[in-house]
Amino acid sequence: MHPKVLFVIDGLRPGGAERSLAEMLPGLAQEQVQSIVAFFHQHDESLEGLFRAQGTDLRVLSQPGIWQRVVALRRLIQTERPDVVHTTLFEADVIGRIAAIGLKTVVVTSLVNTSYDPIRLQNSDVSPFKLSAARVIDAWTARWLTTHFHAVSEPVKIAAVEALGLSPERISVIERGRDGRFGGTSDERRASARQKLGLTSSDEVILTVGRQEYQKGHRFLIEAMQEVTRLRPRALLLVAGSRGRHTPIVEHLIEQNRNVRVRLLGHRDDVPDLLAAADVFAFPSLYEGAAGALLEAMAMGLPIVASRIPAIESVVEENRNALIVDRASVGPLARAIADLLADRDAARAFGLRSREIFEARFTLERSAARMVEFYRRLTTRAASPFQGAEPSELHCK
Repeated sequence: MHPKVLFVIDGLRPGGAERSLAEMLPGLAQEQVQSIVAFFHQHDESLEGLFRAQGTDLRVLSQPGIWQRVVALRRLIQTERPDVVHTTLFEADVIGRIAAIGLKTVVVTSLVNTSYDPIRLQNSDVSPFKLSAARVIDAWTARWLTTHFHAVSEPVKIAAVEALGLSPERISVIERGRDGRFGGTSDERRASARQKLGLTSSDEVILTVGRQEYQKGHRFLIEAMQEVTRLRPRALLLVAGSRGRHTPIVEHLIEQNRNVRVRLLGHRDDVPDLLAAADVFAFPSLYEGAAGALLEAMAMGLPIVASRIPAIESVVEENRNALIVDRASVGPLARAIADLLADRDAARAFGLRSREIFEARFTLERSAARMVEFYRRLTTRAASPFQGAEPSELHCK
């Protein structure tokens, strides 16, 4: 059987969930899975061009209100009659679940983040009332209007069980993958990448990649650069990623710390080259789901410094390819970065282990193959949207 899957996602911004979907689709097509991608919001910074370049069947449902989008999506489901409606991100999850009520299609949701981690309440942009309301809506529609769930990591599964009250048997863990063909570097590539950035061979480059949002912990990394610079005067922090709600805070901190070297690069399409130019990859996130940027750094064989949160600890090996520090901790973060910059042999060994872990667990081919198996098992069971599928046959961990 060759499943037909309608993917529903909020938009096509250059985020981890969106990039994971874009990179997975060609692998699904090779296994004769027919894919359609429906989304609601268009953005100036977008992966829409990437999707179209690889021939993706895109449907923009840009109706002005949520109920109009529900109606438009329901019509699309009725017209295309997919075997699976696969939703990702909150708006798409809720709209997709409601739009499919009573229709003969399997409804799957990807759980891609620990969205209800209490640390989110420390973000001044987050309303406790709105977060609580979102959790209630998410939980109810998840429990009653969804066939099965795909979690991108075991910690995300555990978080969903706790926050949404889901049965563990309804959640299959399939780790995301990244294209490893750009992986690895060479002295020539490193030199070329640094030349394009105006860097010298003596610069000690720390790279972080992620949209400038509270979740990514940029402020702690910028504050840590004071101590890193004291210990390693040639240290330079490159921050790649789109502007976000925390951009003003990031820019203010850079202005306050003029004695440290920090460059905001904005959204970049040449992340592999940035990784080739870097000495250390820093990932100070406060909460995560699959950490796609971290996987890309490992694919390129970089040593890692990252936060001690379950989703990151499930990916790296502490003291073998990564130094792990408590989240939101400036001093330990600075010392870990400085230690790897000072000990080139350790950094090189960490980088080699990063690539080994990537090849063993996180290649795109491995992830896509497991997703194809997942869809086939779901559609073979022909589960209705309210019955769920046999957990013993669907658990893919």
